[in-house]
Amino acid sequence: MGKSYPNVSADYQKAIDKAKKKLRGLIAEKKCAPIMLRIAWHSAGTFDLNSKSGGPFGTMRFAAERAHGANNGLDIAVGLLEPIKEQFPSLSYADFYQLAGVVAVEVTGGPEIPFHPGREDKPEPPPEGRLPDATKGSDHLRDVFGRMGLSDQDIVALSGGHTLGRCHKERSGFEGPWTSNPLIFDNSYFKELLSGEKEGLLQLPSDKALLSDPVFRPLVEKYAADEDAFFADYAGAHLKLSELGFADA
Repeated sequence: MGKSYPNVSADYQKAIDKAKKKLRGLIAEKKCAPIMLRIAWHSAGTFDLNSKSGGPFGTMRFAAERAHGANNGLDIAVGLLEPIKEQFPSLSYADFYQLAGVVAVEVTGGPEIPFHPGREDKPEPPPEGRLPDATKGSDHLRDVFGRMGLSDQDIVALSGGHTLGRCHKERSGFEGPWTSNPLIFDNSYFKELLSGEKEGLLQLPSDKALLSDPVFRPLVEKYAADEDAFFADYAGAHLKLSELGFADA
């Protein structure tokens, strides 16, 4: 059985469609797709399957959550998004932040990800410490994503989203992009990972863990060889991530 989504009004759906167009313009103009994807991911990735707490419910609007160590720099994303959000007061922040992530992938040439509105804003942020640590290996990745209810395939597909963006020393302690064109969504993350370390390009311990793990590595090889397969699996994994704790299973 598929999910049963909350019904939203025709006016709400119209506001979503208009906001999507505004987000396309913002992301194209400011070249800010990576940080928009990051705010969507970091909003959703706090979900805990057991306690049903955290998740993609707009709590990144709170300074307390943006102060979490893993969220360094996300004040920038909120600052860019707020002028558009003010134009659509009927939209929840929960929907708006996830919509920004979907548009970021689309604008940079990635797969189209289905978007279902109707998330409600939660009144307080989740505790710190639920997001992945880039310095750790495959056991840690499985712990973190397993807590969300995501699979090994989802872990590898979502890792490929690092084709967008770069690390900043002052935010994460790491510096540099993963690929030579960090504003294009393609399968180059996996190609670079398999080709070995190159000057100027980043490979974090959590990236290298994908190569040493017997389940993860075949997926890396598959996605490096077949971009269509990566896009299909990424779209499914991103959809799951963006809907953790949302709607009826």
